[in-house]
Amino acid sequence: MTQSHPRISKAVIPAAGLGTRFLPATKATPKEMLPVVDKPAIQYVVEEAVSAGLDDVLMITGRNKRPLEDHFDRNYELESALQKKGDAGRLAKVQESSDLATMHYVRQGDPRGLGHAVLCAAPHVGHEPFAVLLGDDLIDPRDPLLQRMIEVQEQHGGSVIALMEVDPEQIHLYGCAEVETTVDGDVVRVTGLVEKPDPADAPSNYAIIGRYVLDPHVFDILRRTEPGRGGEIQLTDALQQLAQTYSSAADAAGKVGGPVHGVVFKGRRYDTGDRGDYLRAIVRLACEREDLGPDFRTWLRSYVAEEMQQS
Repeated sequence: MTQSHPRISKAVIPAAGLGTRFLPATKATPKEMLPVVDKPAIQYVVEEAVSAGLDDVLMITGRNKRPLEDHFDRNYELESALQKKGDAGRLAKVQESSDLATMHYVRQGDPRGLGHAVLCAAPHVGHEPFAVLLGDDLIDPRDPLLQRMIEVQEQHGGSVIALMEVDPEQIHLYGCAEVETTVDGDVVRVTGLVEKPDPADAPSNYAIIGRYVLDPHVFDILRRTEPGRGGEIQLTDALQQLAQTYSSAADAAGKVGGPVHGVVFKGRRYDTGDRGDYLRAIVRLACEREDLGPDFRTWLRSYVAEEMQQS
């Protein structure tokens, strides 16, 4: 029987990282503000949250992240200049980011890991379930992953993580889930989690990608979680504790915090956390744009043909 759980309305976006893989571009510019075609990566993430019905967005920031706040704020001088020019199209694009959602910001301070960043959201989130969206993973809006995760959380309670099958040799780059099947083909029950395991020790090839819907009791666990891999407080370690506590439906009955489920995602995902994948994401998204795609694809075919002739 479907259970009744509080409606999810809040999204948390950790954005305090230094972006060292993109230096020197990120020396003075937050990595979240790097453009993906003609929008900063962070805007895609906020748009995804809003599309899933989450209109209250808390961004966890750090030093040198002021451009994030500026991007989602009004720029009256620029808007006035565009209005005087009669440039309604660009004016609408500028105003779009400031009208997306109710934005809030809190500083993480010490960079102590994703678990600590999520814990910084506790005063804002309170006792409600909430979503966490990582900015390195862009999910195509035609594949509503977050909406599906919210549906699963509303049905089962507890927490829900996004999973994707990867090549077993790549699992050491991700958190990895040990799972049991359920009656829903795209939903699994998570019985264990391990952060970046050696391929030989991985319990599966189900990798955790950057979307979570979390029960607020995860905050209590994070407060007690000791630094793990890399000397950081790992969100995976807190979810592992929940998964082990509620390893079966019988275990979960009547307990606070709920089980951990996973939604297996098979849609379109763009990884912007790696330089090569970032470039590939831009090409893929540009090719699919109605305003850019036709000319860009024609040029790309010509360029590839020339490269093949020269190789």
